[in-house]
Amino acid sequence: MFASRRGALAALLLLCCCCFAPNAAVAELADKLRDDSELSQFYSLLEQNPVANATLALRSCTIFVPTNEAFQRYKGTAQVLYHMTTAAFSQSQLKTSVTSDMEGNPPLYITNGRNGDIYVNNARIIPSLSVELTNREGKRQVMHIIDEVLEPLTAKSSSTEMNNMDAMQFMRVADQLNLGNRTLRTYRTQVTMAKKESLFESPGFHTFLVPIDEGFKHSTRSGLVDAKVIDGHVIPNTVIFTAASEHDEPKTSAAFEDQIKVTVSFFKQKDGKMYVKSNTFLGDAKHKEGVVLAEIVKANIPIKNGVVHLIHRPLMIIDTTVTQFLQDNGENGALRKFYEVIMDAGGGVLEGINNLSEVTILAPSNEAWNISSIDNIVRDRKKMTDILNMHIIKDRLNVEKIRQKNANLIAQVPTVNNRTFLYFNVRGEGADTVVTVEGGGVNATVLQADVAQTNGFVHIIDRVLGVPHTTVLGKLQTDPMMSDTYRMGQFSHFNDQLNNTLRRYTYFVPRDKAWQKTELDYPSAHKKLFMRDFYYHSKNLLERHLVIADHAYTMKELVQMSLTDTVVLQTFRDSLKVKIEEEAGHLHDEYASHEWTEYVILWNYKKINVYRPDVECTNGIIHVIDAPLLEEKDIVVSGGSYLPESSICIMLANLIMITVAKFLN
Repeated sequence: MFASRRGALAALLLLCCCCFAPNAAVAELADKLRDDSELSQFYSLLEQNPVANATLALRSCTIFVPTNEAFQRYKGTAQVLYHMTTAAFSQSQLKTSVTSDMEGNPPLYITNGRNGDIYVNNARIIPSLSVELTNREGKRQVMHIIDEVLEPLTAKSSSTEMNNMDAMQFMRVADQLNLGNRTLRTYRTQVTMAKKESLFESPGFHTFLVPIDEGFKHSTRSGLVDAKVIDGHVIPNTVIFTAASEHDEPKTSAAFEDQIKVTVSFFKQKDGKMYVKSNTFLGDAKHKEGVVLAEIVKANIPIKNGVVHLIHRPLMIIDTTVTQFLQDNGENGALRKFYEVIMDAGGGVLEGINNLSEVTILAPSNEAWNISSIDNIVRDRKKMTDILNMHIIKDRLNVEKIRQKNANLIAQVPTVNNRTFLYFNVRGEGADTVVTVEGGGVNATVLQADVAQTNGFVHIIDRVLGVPHTTVLGKLQTDPMMSDTYRMGQFSHFNDQLNNTLRRYTYFVPRDKAWQKTELDYPSAHKKLFMRDFYYHSKNLLERHLVIADHAYTMKELVQMSLTDTVVLQTFRDSLKVKIEEEAGHLHDEYASHEWTEYVILWNYKKINVYRPDVECTNGIIHVIDAPLLEEKDIVVSGGSYLPESSICIMLANLIMITVAKFLN
């Protein structure tokens, strides 16, 4: 009834306008729309709507016009009046929200992005295309071009009364709304039982994260949804649409007080899927600390008091094991490819994870598997099993514990693959924390840390460990443990050759801590090695560490070669004579007990520990060692000092100048 009366009134107003003002500015604005081929689909809808035409003829207004490309992506029927408001707003005048002309006057929410972009709900205003006019009635009108069609909340049936509803009303009538096949009965029931309706009815501008019924398939999960968990699903006083959301920027939830503190953030995968995560960084006996991830299955539902995002499972609740988490996210989730590779390798890896009472998984993201060098390895089940085991730690290891192990150095952590360690490095604090991990020659960055499970943690990383993707040079450049050796090699351009993929290198690289010890033992020699003027001296030393052959040698191979005699390896300048021995290594700390194989280099009557064996690169292998291969002549130079070529040239030039001066006198 209301709509028919409104349409009749609009038709009457439009008729009056046409009779008394045939040259009104409505024609001008309509002409702009009609003449712009990129806006033709919205113009076609506008022509058919008498209320919209009457508004353009007689009133001030702002109109948000989607491009044709936006219509091609949109699957529904666009509501023209939801794209209009009867007040004129330039870009600088758009604040917080405006009231649309759609029946019930639902609001449109305005977000100002950090980079200067302005969003209307989930649509970005294209800044250079806005137009401002004054119609024949002297009314100011503004048109903004947007990159998405604005989608209001709609019902399945036209008989359903659609008032401008808040979040609680939305949940009560969810079965009658266009939400696909998603239902919200379980969560709505828990909200009612916890007497939290007022949180969802509160006026203002809020973001509500609502789990769908499918997210409660674990039988006991609904019973864990208490008042604090419900608070953790609401971001008060902030409306966040996904296109305007700041990537992984923590927002304070309603569960933020002295006893419990929970933040919520949004992030987008490269495949386009949107996720939200809760981070309980101060918990209690019932609400464990850690991160919980949830996929957004239907985003950007505008309501009277903010926006709703439907998520595939509740936040804050930690009730699955690491194995269950991999299974839940393996079908079509953030770890789909990782789970596929685990299953293709046979049941042993997953069974091994399931048998661990405490476990941490470094799980490569879906995008991490998109490199060509992995294809052949995946077909080798034994090799792939070794690589997968490199991603598994028999310990409950979150970022805080990694930081404690790190203690300003790089933390060394054994994996279930007894031959390999992972090396963690933590930089920054709070939201600026960056965690990197190295394993099998690959440096990975932790994308999502501390995803908590009942028996451990999952950290999502951006690379597959153990599958080399960089040359020896690339590894030296990026590994924080080898920065001193890299710096020394830069002085003489010694490093340049290490990018050659036609050669195979075995490089014994002293770690930074080894050079620090050298500085304490031989301060004068150390100082010269790291001075550019003495590059010739440092170059000779590095050449002793670099083996060039048709084959790159693993530590296991060098041990086998050492069983019969001293191993002679052809280095860049001469030869290196060594023997390699195996020893059993043990580590006992407050968290776990571990055993592994250690390697020792016997050289020049010295025993040098191999700190990180078999760091694989695309053109060779690096063995990180605990001491440089220093000889006596490297430390003591004849005459107490070493003069490089540049210094000799300067001295000769000075001598010539003195001689010439004396001759002239």
